[in-house]
Amino acid sequence: MKKLFTSESVTEGHPDKLCDYISDSVLDECLKQDKNSRVACETVAGKGEITITGEITTKANINIEQIARDAIKEIGYDNENLDIDYRTCKIHLNISKQSPDIALGVDKSLEDKLGNEVLSEGAGDQGIMFGFACDETKNYMPLPIHLAHSIAKRLTDVRKNNILNYLRPDGKTQVTIEYNDNKPIRVDTIVVSTQHTEDISLEILRKDIINEVIKKVVPEELLDENTKYYINPTGRFVIGGPLGDSGLTGRKIIVDTYGGYSRHGGGAFSGKDPTKVDRSAAYMARFIAKNIVANGFAKRCEIQFSYAIGVAKPVSIYVDTFGTGTISDEEIVNLIYKNFELTPRGIIKYLDLQTPIYTKTTNYGHFGKPELPWEKIIELK
Repeated sequence: MKKLFTSESVTEGHPDKLCDYISDSVLDECLKQDKNSRVACETVAGKGEITITGEITTKANINIEQIARDAIKEIGYDNENLDIDYRTCKIHLNISKQSPDIALGVDKSLEDKLGNEVLSEGAGDQGIMFGFACDETKNYMPLPIHLAHSIAKRLTDVRKNNILNYLRPDGKTQVTIEYNDNKPIRVDTIVVSTQHTEDISLEILRKDIINEVIKKVVPEELLDENTKYYINPTGRFVIGGPLGDSGLTGRKIIVDTYGGYSRHGGGAFSGKDPTKVDRSAAYMARFIAKNIVANGFAKRCEIQFSYAIGVAKPVSIYVDTFGTGTISDEEIVNLIYKNFELTPRGIIKYLDLQTPIYTKTTNYGHFGKPELPWEKIIELK
């Protein structure tokens, strides 16, 4: 049976991703000086203004305003008439420390307080987290989101390397894949909307995007004469970034994960230190799901963890291999319990999450990048 599935990505200059990047930059600077920093940093971007708020408890001595300006500069925003200028934009700070009520549960878990086990940190919040992997691509990601990210990243690369020097930082991509019996067979539709300077014609832009962006990263065998291309379908995209649309940390959670191909627990990642299980447990769930597939236990695997605030161990673990498992889903759950400590402390230690790696995650997905610790492949027994 044939069906279509679509995923989207955005460039690092998208207003929401600008905010994610500033928040993760603040987090990394805190962790460089104090690995035990507690950070929940939120950024809002609007016309000519950036507001950074949230709760930060750290021994680090950081200049948040300068971190933000450096991040905006790195992305490439330097024109207040088209988007935002790192030199002239206003930056507002509204930072407090972590709530003592939350710290009560995070500093010492419920299990410790009851005297049952020495587990130290409890989960920083209640919530559910999903991890997913499949064998559609070499990085065990679904093909639609993998290609959407590849096109978005290529948009940035051709801009920063002056291959297409008329591009500006803001942009979005979308890829529709045709499946036959749950196997991807071709690209049906590609949508690219990219910010540009006013002096470039739409005809040249569309030709360049197809030849220098799409065809450089999408495998030729997936494209055919029926593949549809929509390049800047509105006809004009000069005003972009926070001047064209406001931005907010944590608003691209589907882009950050699996492009809608797998379920999502609802928690965002950027700006949060690893005691927040929204982030760390989602990374661990991806790590385990990927290794279930890489070790041949399934072709597709989705894992759900749930946590209660102040409690160290997950409340529940759920596994679904969608009928592709070589062993039962119950056996996989037992395999997880046998091989992994899923307390916040256990996850942080196993994946080495107190290191400043988070700006590497911000753009083009938090998963599927081989350099990240939750993407390594191990032998499972």
